[in-house]
Amino acid sequence: MNREYHRWYSPRLGREMQLLVFGHAGMPVLVFPTSQGRFYEFEDRGMIAATSWRYDSGAIQAYCVDSVDSESWYNRHVHPRHRVERHLAYEAYLLDEVLPLIRVKNSSRALGATGCSFGAYHAVNFGLRHPDLVSHVVSMSGAFDMQPFLDGYYDNDCYFQCPVHFLPNMNDPWYLDRYRGMRIVLGAGEHDICLGETRRLSGMLHAKSVPHCLDVWGEGAVHDWPLWQRMAQKYFA
Repeated sequence: MNREYHRWYSPRLGREMQLLVFGHAGMPVLVFPTSQGRFYEFEDRGMIAATSWRYDSGAIQAYCVDSVDSESWYNRHVHPRHRVERHLAYEAYLLDEVLPLIRVKNSSRALGATGCSFGAYHAVNFGLRHPDLVSHVVSMSGAFDMQPFLDGYYDNDCYFQCPVHFLPNMNDPWYLDRYRGMRIVLGAGEHDICLGETRRLSGMLHAKSVPHCLDVWGEGAVHDWPLWQRMAQKYFA
């Protein structure tokens, strides 16, 4: 399997950022790590190995990005406004630095976004904010309300980084038409701590007539890597 390591100084974030690429062709997929996770997490946790044949066959190509969660949403040492600003800088890094790399390396017009747990928030949020860029979203055990990270602070940027806040009020046909053309999968286990939030987002998508798949796994499935490996084998088959 093709495996590439990339590292460069990010002008949007003001520090070096790293990522891993797996596969040589196929649909590119932005892979977000779990809360405060690193770019090598998907590989270390067996997620790449779980679907290795898809990379070997040239069906998908994963771009496993690093996070700045510890500098943004999880940084309790700064004012919530600074947390949001740091996340906005991270979004700019993805748009202005990572996506150009993907477009240079991969000619596919499609783009997926996926992640587990907090990575699922990133994938869903990025996809719903940029439906002209993202064609597929796969959320594995995600939660999408950012208020617990804001200590009571709230502004327009907070609102637009919180899918369960902006989606119910979304009436712009430009966005809704593109949402309806996306492939959206929301997976969670029957005993998953994020099952309620996953169902909540599903209800909001349903209310907006946005086709999607809500997939609740049985057999005692919980919020952990063995479930997500099985999800990857199903959703990326």
